[in-house]
Amino acid sequence: MVFSRMAREVQSSATIKISTKVKLMRAKGIDIIGFGMGEPDFTTPDNIRNAGIKAINDGMTKYTPTSGTMELKEAICEKLKNENKLEYSPDQIMTSCGAKQSVCNVILALCDKGDEVIIPSPYWVSYSEQVVMAGAKPVLVHADDSTDFKVSPDDIKKAINNNTKLLVLNSPCNPTGTVYSPAELKEIVSCAIDNGIYVISDEIYENIVYDGTKAVSPASFGPEFMDKVITVNGFSKSFAMTGWRLGYAAGRGDIIREAIKLQDHFTSSTSSITQVAGVEALKGPQDFIKVMVAEFDKRRQFITQKLNSLDGISCVIPKGAFYVFPKISGLFGRKIDGEMVHDSESLVNTLIDKANIAFVHGKSFGSDDHVRISYATSMENIVEGMKRLENVLAK
Repeated sequence: MVFSRMAREVQSSATIKISTKVKLMRAKGIDIIGFGMGEPDFTTPDNIRNAGIKAINDGMTKYTPTSGTMELKEAICEKLKNENKLEYSPDQIMTSCGAKQSVCNVILALCDKGDEVIIPSPYWVSYSEQVVMAGAKPVLVHADDSTDFKVSPDDIKKAINNNTKLLVLNSPCNPTGTVYSPAELKEIVSCAIDNGIYVISDEIYENIVYDGTKAVSPASFGPEFMDKVITVNGFSKSFAMTGWRLGYAAGRGDIIREAIKLQDHFTSSTSSITQVAGVEALKGPQDFIKVMVAEFDKRRQFITQKLNSLDGISCVIPKGAFYVFPKISGLFGRKIDGEMVHDSESLVNTLIDKANIAFVHGKSFGSDDHVRISYATSMENIVEGMKRLENVLAK
C-alpha cells in the first residue's frame, strides 16, 4: 500500500498516544496516573452546560454557517474588544472545531510547498505537523531553561529568509508555560511584520497565568500588526470545554475568508449546540476562571518544588498554562529499577512500566532533555504521582 505524501510525512500526536495508552491500561484495571493530556479536570460550569441543554430542547440542532452563528461571532468580537483591545467585525471571525482546527485552517490557507514557517521550540506538537500538511517546512528556533524558554528577536531574525511565510507564537506556551512580556512580544512580532511575514498568535491559555503575569495580544500593538497577525483562541482551557470543540480565529478579512473556504470542505461548522454554549461562556459569569486558576496555582507551586527536590531533575516554574517542563537529562545514563534511561522517551516508557505514571516525552515538543507534565489533574493525583516518581528514582 502506498499512502499519500501527507499520510507518510505527518507524525501521530505524542500527547494523544500517551492518553490513549493510559486509558487502555485503566481499562485493564491498572492503577496508572496520567499527566499527559492538556485538559482541565474541572467540569464545564453549570450555566454553560444548561445553555447547551436548552439549545437541544429548543431544537437548535441544525447546520449553521461554516464560520459560525452571527450571535457567536458578535460575542467573540465583543470579547476581543473588551479584553484584548482588538476591533474586529463578524466577517473577520471564523469559528471551528477547537483552536487546533483554526490554526490548521490558517496554516493551510497561507502556506504552500517551498514556504517556511518559524516555530519557537519547545512547541506544541501539532504546529509542525500542520505545516507539513501544507507541504511547507517547519523551521524550529530553539530556546532552553537558561532563557525561561524564550526566543529572542535576534533568534527570529536569523531564521528569516526569502521563503519565510509565517511565524507561529504561543504565549502562554504549551509545553513550557512561558509567557512573553508585552515588550518582548512586540519586538519579536515586529521582526516578522517588518519582513512581510504573517503571524499566528495562539492565545488559548491567555487566562491561565500566575504571579500577576498578563498575557497580551500582539495584534493590539497597532494597525500594521492587525494586518499581519491572526489571533487564535478557544473555549477548551478557560471554560473547561475540551469536549465541546469550539475555537476561533480573528484576522484580516481575506485570510479568514480563505480559511473558511477550506473548512467548508473539512467539517463545515462546529456543533450548533456548542455554539449556543459558547455565547453563554463569553457573556455569562467569569468567576469560574479565577477559581480554576487559583487551584492550578497551588498545584503548580507544589509540583515545581517537588520536582526540583529530586536528584537529576530541574524545573523552571511556569508563568502560565498548566504544564511543567522539567529538565530530566540528568537521569540519562542511569538505570531506574533495572531499566537504562537513554533519552526522554525511554524515561517516559520506564516510568509507565515501573511506576504507573505517564508523562509525555520532550522529544515530541522539540527538546529531548525534558518531559511535559500536566498538572490539570487533582492535587491527590499529583501528590501520589510525585511520590511514585520519587520512589522509582530511588531504585
